[in-house]
Amino acid sequence: MKKTKNRWLIALSAVGIHISIGSVYAWSNFTTPLKDLFGWSDSEVALTFSIAILFLGLSAAFLGHFVEKYGPRKSGLLAAIFFGIGVVGAGLAVSIGSKYLLYFFYGVLGGIGLGVGYIAPVSTLVKWFPDRRGLATGLAIMGFGFAAAVASPIMNSLIVSVGVANTFYILGIAYFAIMLCSSLYLEKPEEGWLPEGYHEKLSSGKAKPNMDLSQLTANEAVKTSRFWYLWLMLFINVTCGIAILAVAKPLAMEAIGIDMTAAAALVGAIGIFNGLGRIGWASFSDIIGRPATYTTFFVLQMVIFFLLPETSIKWLFVGMLIIVYTCYGGGFASIPAYIGDLFGTKQLGAIHGYILTAWAAAGLVGPLFAAWVKDTTGSYSGSLTVFSGMFVVAFVVSLLIRIDIKKLKEHKVATGTAIENQLS
Repeated sequence: MKKTKNRWLIALSAVGIHISIGSVYAWSNFTTPLKDLFGWSDSEVALTFSIAILFLGLSAAFLGHFVEKYGPRKSGLLAAIFFGIGVVGAGLAVSIGSKYLLYFFYGVLGGIGLGVGYIAPVSTLVKWFPDRRGLATGLAIMGFGFAAAVASPIMNSLIVSVGVANTFYILGIAYFAIMLCSSLYLEKPEEGWLPEGYHEKLSSGKAKPNMDLSQLTANEAVKTSRFWYLWLMLFINVTCGIAILAVAKPLAMEAIGIDMTAAAALVGAIGIFNGLGRIGWASFSDIIGRPATYTTFFVLQMVIFFLLPETSIKWLFVGMLIIVYTCYGGGFASIPAYIGDLFGTKQLGAIHGYILTAWAAAGLVGPLFAAWVKDTTGSYSGSLTVFSGMFVVAFVVSLLIRIDIKKLKEHKVATGTAIENQLS
């Protein structure tokens, strides 16, 4: 018989991939060096990041079926090739001073690697952790959030010591190696596999099976209103959060008057909470339910984004940024489990890919809008006020999806199907 792999090592492999591609969140470390080298504007530099996120979402959507068909190992290897070439190519673009080549390599090719690498481990881990769905998705995506904390000091040190172009070369080779090794261990569990002791817990009633609201294909899911509710909630959460992430260093310098070195250290430090929010909120969603978790995100952030422009007290500013980082990361980590709750695991990877087009759109809108406001007004405060209003809309949507869920549950009960899941 084939030996079953260790699911915790599968999780570690997923973290290896995500901590590599998640370095995109440390892009703001290149903002000032690229502006100083070539005289590019904030918007021109931010466009690289936005293109990468755009192609992340597009490749996740178009290649979601590839992940389902060929499995996580081949998908991870494909991601390693695209992301590795993208980052190394960014070094070539910088060495010859071409921003369009930078857009192509880091934005387009790197973005494709981001998309495939993002969804491949997630759908796999959900199958390895039927007993802890929220925890599983939190583990898979946690590395993506922690990546900025790991990459920021390394990037700053390399930029100072070897220059921007060589920094891209070194990082590209390192990320390719890490992703290659991680991908080779990834594998789906055999059909019908359950964790040791889980069957006994189900039999004794100590654990409840995942009884999802439906089992839909990706093409069936996109025809439902609840799919588009999820899409809009993720879009708003990402638009506002990613704008803060993309300009975190200059925003901190502007708001609380710290220098560049201190701002870089702050970005790296609070980036840890991006990762902690992913594992923390996703695990917590197993207890309070995914709908309640998202409503909480939006209530907290509509208040914080309204107050941020008026906040100059350092500890308060940092505290509010920490909460935003946790909610931003938690939104990503909880969405695959939410998808499983609503649509089942039949084609979770493909549905997740479709949902991530919201990330693609948000990656284009958020950073560019914040950069445009900064270039136009000289400050980021105007964009933060707009984002606060967007969270009011997201809060309303988070209530509307509950109505949709309630109707579906009542229909299931009326047709004699028991619903026992964590939706509330």
